[in-house]
Amino acid sequence: MEVQSSEQLTTRKCEPCEGGVDPCPLPFVTEQLENLEGWYLTHENQRIRKDWTVKNFVAGLEFIIRVGEVAEADGHHPDVHLVGYKNLSIELWTHAIGGLSENDFILAAKIDQLPIELAS
Repeated sequence: MEVQSSEQLTTRKCEPCEGGVDPCPLPFVTEQLENLEGWYLTHENQRIRKDWTVKNFVAGLEFIIRVGEVAEADGHHPDVHLVGYKNLSIELWTHAIGGLSENDFILAAKIDQLPIELAS
């Protein structure tokens, strides 16, 4: 497993994961997160999360739709939260292994490329 830049991650496609592999080791995770702006560890280091404050409810929904399209294309699906009409969060982890895989970092990098209308 090798730490990659955000640009390198976006060129990759998520690999199907049915379990049976170990989650990424924490030293790798923390080093990889240095290349993904705004993402941080949650749930006892088993998930990564990023938060945004969007312009309004519709801007949040539009971003969620774009995230959904990217996630579906890669077959790797995040948890998406839109709370208080403009507080948006996305959590990633690989459910089949109960922790983080390279897929989570690939999808995070792809999400970071999507346009989002932030609150001013």
